[in-house]
Amino acid sequence: MSSVQPAETNTMRKYQLFIDGQWVDAESGKTFTTPNPSTGETLAEVAEADKADIDKAVAAARRALEGKWSKISARDRGRMLYKLSQLIEQHATELAQLETQDNGKPIRESLFVDLPQVAENFEYFAGWATKIEGETIPVPGDMFNYTLREPVGVCGQIIPWNFPLLMAAWKLAPALAAGNTIVLKPAEQTPTTAMELGKLIQEAGFPDGVVNILPGYGETAGAALASHPGIDKIAFTGSTEVGKLIARAAADNLTKVSLELGGKAPNIVFADADIEQAVNGAMMGIFFNQGQVCCAGSRLFVEERVKDQFLSSLKEKAEKIKVGDPLDKATLMGPQVSCEQLDRIKSYVGYARDEGATVLSGGGSPQLDEGFKNGYFFQPTIFSDVSNSMRVAQEEIFGPVVSVITFKDEDDLLKQANDTIYGLSAGIWTRDIVRAHRFAKEIHAGVVWINTYNMFNAASPFGGYKQSGYGREMGKHALEMYTQVKSVWVDLSGKPIGWFGK
Repeated sequence: MSSVQPAETNTMRKYQLFIDGQWVDAESGKTFTTPNPSTGETLAEVAEADKADIDKAVAAARRALEGKWSKISARDRGRMLYKLSQLIEQHATELAQLETQDNGKPIRESLFVDLPQVAENFEYFAGWATKIEGETIPVPGDMFNYTLREPVGVCGQIIPWNFPLLMAAWKLAPALAAGNTIVLKPAEQTPTTAMELGKLIQEAGFPDGVVNILPGYGETAGAALASHPGIDKIAFTGSTEVGKLIARAAADNLTKVSLELGGKAPNIVFADADIEQAVNGAMMGIFFNQGQVCCAGSRLFVEERVKDQFLSSLKEKAEKIKVGDPLDKATLMGPQVSCEQLDRIKSYVGYARDEGATVLSGGGSPQLDEGFKNGYFFQPTIFSDVSNSMRVAQEEIFGPVVSVITFKDEDDLLKQANDTIYGLSAGIWTRDIVRAHRFAKEIHAGVVWINTYNMFNAASPFGGYKQSGYGREMGKHALEMYTQVKSVWVDLSGKPIGWFGK
């Protein structure tokens, strides 16, 4: 199959900050570069935001919130969101190419998974804009009591590098539908598609200041945003470690917080499952997006009596995965997002070997053509003979490394599946419908897939238990994070109140 050729193969892109509807340099004049992880070559030069720029963006968002944006009807908000979804569809090919260049994910994923879901999220929440409603409450006496559901206000949103454009959509769409204004900080590793999205937001007709996009580093721009007294709500997707820092920073201002954090999902295969279907599901669970997925099925529990059959098939299929040029439509795995991430994966492979796990497949860097030798590639890796207490089974690696743990007893399995600080997702493979629903109920996770894996839809909520965070994205539940309820009382009697009117 042929490669997709990017429109600007030899041209380094340059991006400024997007503040109050204008493209401006950082106050400091600083910039940083972002590499193409396939080659290590510089892809773009980007303005580097810090506290001074965050201050400007928050002020712009506040002016927009209290000005023109507050006067725009819910219907027109919905129309803008729908127009944005259409513009994304029109530019899907070029956005997918840029996403692949900046993140490293295969073009088949960028084009056929990420971009359709990006457009779908904006389209879905466009419909919600006119359906955010209050209610009347039958209180006693001659009183009329009703509620208003209003926007939270100015929202700071910090998104990760693993699904750059999709995570922007997950956060922007419900916030805008509810009437909020936003300061968005994309990950410093993958800022480019968020900046291109800013251009489409302008084209869709959103007023100046409603969405502000400021690339920069977490320690500076991210920290300034999380701790800013002018922010009414902060939303973060990323590691549990950084999520705790975000929550602490927001606490001084009692800023509302939602967090979608790490995971160490149990993906459970019972002996009565369709084994080939389960193998394919395990592959999707851990090798999709190079394993850089918070809900990756990285702990693979396999019932003892089908272990040999399952591992034989898993190994055979994993070793056929094409790793290489992510712009090649035949590629199934591209590079990791950065050298730092590649080194992290290598270190965990070393820990697993030291603790006695067996490398069944992979475990190192693949042999690639000369043009990709400086890229951040790693082989699909399977460890067997893993115990649930090993670091490789307890700590989030965020790479294409799966730990296979066998089991015999269902009660012990359940204890092991829940023996983790995380609770984002889980998978269950079985033909026994009673068992499937029982385990779905008993597993401590916010999302459970039965005989499938990594399924998402804009209408279905996503979020975690325990140290995987709090709050839900997508679906109507996402609107709860971006609205607040006001109770209004009206005296219909005209009579004095209580003792004081006598």
